[in-house]
Amino acid sequence: MNDINLDKSAQQADEPIVRMHGLNKHFGSLHVLNNIDLEVSQGEVVVVIGASGSGKSTMIRCINGLEEFQSGELRVDSHDLLPHGKASRALQTIRTEVGMVFQQFNLFPHLCVRDNVTLAPMKVRGVPQSDAIATAERLLDRVGIRDQADKYPSQLSGGQQQRVALARALAMEPRLMLFDEPTSALDPEMIGEVLDAMRELAREGMTMIIVTHEMGFAREVADRVIYIHQGEIVEQGAPEEVFDNPRNERTQNFLARVLKH
Repeated sequence: MNDINLDKSAQQADEPIVRMHGLNKHFGSLHVLNNIDLEVSQGEVVVVIGASGSGKSTMIRCINGLEEFQSGELRVDSHDLLPHGKASRALQTIRTEVGMVFQQFNLFPHLCVRDNVTLAPMKVRGVPQSDAIATAERLLDRVGIRDQADKYPSQLSGGQQQRVALARALAMEPRLMLFDEPTSALDPEMIGEVLDAMRELAREGMTMIIVTHEMGFAREVADRVIYIHQGEIVEQGAPEEVFDNPRNERTQNFLARVLKH
């Protein structure tokens, strides 16, 4: 895998890797995303917080076309996505450049760990098998589970499976990583090992948008924290601003509830 450029200041001088303007998303009569305006710079780590059902996951799922939107503009890595799920030749390109790690691991149960990681690079990018295997083993080593390469998902712990999912996403050499509550399905003792792998990515300069309920992790890794309430971005800023001195009353109430636990 190509080395990640550590010079964030140089990356952020370029066009934002994600740009949303006036984005609206409906599920029937439910207005899930309401005029979302958001730009994410290359090399930036953005953490999205908010109550369950606030629209956090829907927002990031729009970025790689897993959810369609009804109106507004969405540009990802210089490619435009179209509303109403209209066909866009850019969609396949975006999906090869945007990696995603879900709440559930979504591994292929009939494939060993190594094959789970090599499948997409070989099938989608046409990477030779020997190169794909070398990359897979390097990435599995990077997330601390190279010794599990010959096992099947059912033989792994939840934390190990999620780290395989992370290695699988990285094998496509993404320019942007999306995380949709990646630790919510894990037992408490397994959360730390997944967060450690994500911390390493942040240190290396990977562009990431992370939906999470892990507030301590958000404070530690984020360049910017966004609070979403009922489909609207009501506050955003540096972690110390949002967590220590939130300006919006809804942000204050949310943090008072989650931080006391």
